[in-house]
Amino acid sequence: MAATQEYKCPCCGGGIAFDSSIQKMKCPYCGTEFEMETLAGYDSELRNDQSDDMRWETNAGTQWQEGETGGLRAYVCNSCGGEIACDENTAATSCPFCGSPVVLTGQFSGALKPDYVIPFQLDKKDAKEALIKHYEGKRLLPKVFKNQNHIDEVKGVYVPFWLFDAEADVNMRYRATRVRAWSDSRYDYTETSFYAVRRGGTIGFERVPVDGSTKMPDDLMESVEPFDFSKAVDFRTAYLAGYLADKYDVDADQSVARANERIRRSTEEAFAATVNGYTTVVREAGSIRLENGRVKYALLPVWLLSTTWNGQNYLFAMNGQTGKMVGNLPVDKAAYTKWLFGLTGIIGAILFAGSYLLWLL
Repeated sequence: MAATQEYKCPCCGGGIAFDSSIQKMKCPYCGTEFEMETLAGYDSELRNDQSDDMRWETNAGTQWQEGETGGLRAYVCNSCGGEIACDENTAATSCPFCGSPVVLTGQFSGALKPDYVIPFQLDKKDAKEALIKHYEGKRLLPKVFKNQNHIDEVKGVYVPFWLFDAEADVNMRYRATRVRAWSDSRYDYTETSFYAVRRGGTIGFERVPVDGSTKMPDDLMESVEPFDFSKAVDFRTAYLAGYLADKYDVDADQSVARANERIRRSTEEAFAATVNGYTTVVREAGSIRLENGRVKYALLPVWLLSTTWNGQNYLFAMNGQTGKMVGNLPVDKAAYTKWLFGLTGIIGAILFAGSYLLWLL
């Protein structure tokens, strides 16, 4: 005995059946009627849905050649475990991540040689000035923090990043509605039309960055973007002179999940922006299939500024190329409470005024 085809209502998802009185398929839950040809086409679209395919070729970086690391030294932080590299003339006195003393371990070894580096374009003075500017306009910042705070450490650090390139073949399916309302002398009417909307195409991604260090907060590193990759050059150890270089502890394979998430989010936003003219739009399904996925290893310039206040360490980061400054600041609890009560009062006054106007009407 052959199995019967079961259809789901595209509007509400309920099971639908053939109604002999109208010679159409009808949903008993929302009352929507469908021609058989319409449902057959919709069912064909569902069967053609594909799953994501987001695989990468992760052979990033190159092996160090003999003699290339002769001028590099390694330091390890006993507190957070951070391992950094620098040239042999750099005197590292404290960890750029947590401020604890570091221990010289000798000759740098291990890891891969970066493919690219973006050299620092801003110096330590620029970083200090950017932090002071970062304080401006922060009404809830404690005055004592701004006036008496001193910067414990300012260090230029090359942060390891994996850069992901790919072309994405994308197919998206959305459920959309258009709602039309009108009235006559007796009734108010609302008509809802349902649509199955498809979008397909390709979108290219170049140098999607994912930092390869567990010591660097991911949100901090994503906030300090973007970098201008037109200024990237082939890596040379000479660029490390006077700076520190964080040694990656998250390899390219381990970074794929974050790269895929960034690509998926950007792709969904880009394609959803093309679905216009509807009252509501909900993504039902979609697939992203990557082609020519490649990964490169790069060192990107970041100034790290560490300061301590009330026994708590605050870490700020500045893009060493563009000057963009990010970092969390303490909040004056008294000022926050005053601001919150003031905001509550304003909202209450607006609601009261609105209620009064409705009462008058």
